[in-house]
This record gives sequence, structure tokens and C-alpha cells, in this order.
Amino acid sequence: MSALSNLLPHLLNGLALGLLFGLIALGFMLIVGVMETINLAHGAFFALGMYVALTLIAPKLPWAAGAVSAWMSLPLGWRYTIALLFAPLLVGVSGMLLELAMRRTYARDPLYGLLLTFGAAMVIEELIRLVWGSTEKQLPLPDPISGAFLVGDLIYAKYRLFACGVALAAMLALWLFLERTPYGALIKAGAHDSEMVRALGVDLARLRRYVFALGVALAALAGVILAPIWGIRPHVGVDAVVPAFLIIVLGGVGSLWGAVIAGLLVGLVVGITGAYASEWSLLSMYLLFIAVVTFRARGLLGRKSVLDA
Repeated sequence: MSALSNLLPHLLNGLALGLLFGLIALGFMLIVGVMETINLAHGAFFALGMYVALTLIAPKLPWAAGAVSAWMSLPLGWRYTIALLFAPLLVGVSGMLLELAMRRTYARDPLYGLLLTFGAAMVIEELIRLVWGSTEKQLPLPDPISGAFLVGDLIYAKYRLFACGVALAAMLALWLFLERTPYGALIKAGAHDSEMVRALGVDLARLRRYVFALGVALAALAGVILAPIWGIRPHVGVDAVVPAFLIIVLGGVGSLWGAVIAGLLVGLVVGITGAYASEWSLLSMYLLFIAVVTFRARGLLGRKSVLDA
């Protein structure tokens, strides 16, 4: 019983990490599915979401001291809620600017898109250092989701449960959007056969622009949620984009539920490995990836049609 109680926190941490990894990967998967481009700037937008949220919660603007003072008089819970809602929106709009620059690469070798997004990632990271500095920062949390609670012998952080709830809600909202709305049907159709969608009179350029913004916004949302857990650093995006790429391949490129399941598997493997051999915890997800693709090259739920859940 003692061994189980010792393992349970690691399982819960792995589950929370897996849900958040899955949320990052879903944004990555949307962009790959519709635009057939690997967005190497995804991690940079993840980090940018953290910094935008930090600025909305605790702004430091000497040239607008009066407005900052009035804003800081609002309860922290209100400011955090506003940041959680609007930071992904603002980052999504900035993602549209990158998509405009990417348009000249669509009809060319995919290497052009990779190089452009890699360069954009470097630019965003340096802009973060220029505006916010290089020192690590922490995101303030409202009292209701701070601290820990006790269940039997288990002490667990309230915030991790809150993070799981937000990630699950975002995944469900994305699934409903893709499956139950005409816009979601267009996204799935555009991922399956973009030329056919264009022939039917759909503005493919607009579709790609909004899909890119949605994918970037999901990355930023994951950044806001993970900020209190990972800390806020300019290069934190690297810690997000590598697992995200691994998860979409592991789950099957284009499969929404494949990305969710793969994210949970990766999180649980990292959590369980950390309980017994912490130095192997990060390596364990790569070993899981090798084991799965060795026997199933398309991943767990990979299919011919992308975005097919």
C-alpha cells in the first residue's frame, strides 16, 4: 500500500503533463495537417504566450504608471482569467503575421518553410529577451488555485488539477469545433484535399491563415497553463516543441485522438520512470517512440486521411 501511495503522485503528475503535452501537440497537428508545414516556431509561440500572460497579470510599464496602478487594483483572479483568455488570442493574431510571410513558401520545397519558421523562432526568442529580459520569472496565481490539498495520505497541488481541467476543456472544445461546425468540416476537408476545397470556391489562403492562428493560440494557451509549473524562460519553447513533434508522430499524423492518447502515454511514461529512475525520465519518451514506430510506422492511430479522429 505504501508503494502505491508513493507512486500515485507520479501518476497524477504524469497524467497532467500528458494532457498539457497533448494540448501543445494538437496545435502543431492542425498546422501540419492543413498546411503540410512543420512549424518550428511553435515552441517560440508557446513561450510568447507565457510572457504575454505575465504582462497582462502584472504589467511593468513606467510610461503608463496610472493605467498600471488602476489595472493592478483589480483582484488577481480577474487578471489571471483575462490573461488565460486573451493571451492565446493575442499570440494567435501574431501568428497570422508569420503565416503571411510563409505564403511564398507554399508552392516550393518544404525546406523553405522549415527554414522560415526556424528563423522566426530565433527572432521571437530574441525579441522576448529584448523586451522581458533573460532572467526566469514566475506567473502569479490566485489563491483558489494555489497551494495544496490533502486526500488521505496524498498531498497534491491544486493548480495541477486546474491545469488538467483547462486542458481537457480545450481538447473537448477543439473536438466539438472540428466535428460539429461547418468551419471544422472545412478544416478537415482542407487537410484531406486542399485542391478540391479550392475548386469548390473556398478561400484556401484564408482557411490556412485561421488554422495557423488557431494552432498558435493552442500553443500559447498551453504556455499560459504550464508557466507556473515550468517557469518562464525565453528558451522554454524548446522543451515544448520536441515532445509535441514526437507526440503527433507517435499518435499518427493528423489524428486528433491519436495526439491525445500519445500525449497521455508520454506523460505517464515520464511520470512513472521519474518515480524509479529520475535520470531516465526524459529519455523514456524517446524509447517509447522507438518502440511504437518500430511496429507501427504510422503511429497509434495514423490513417491515410489527416485530421480523421
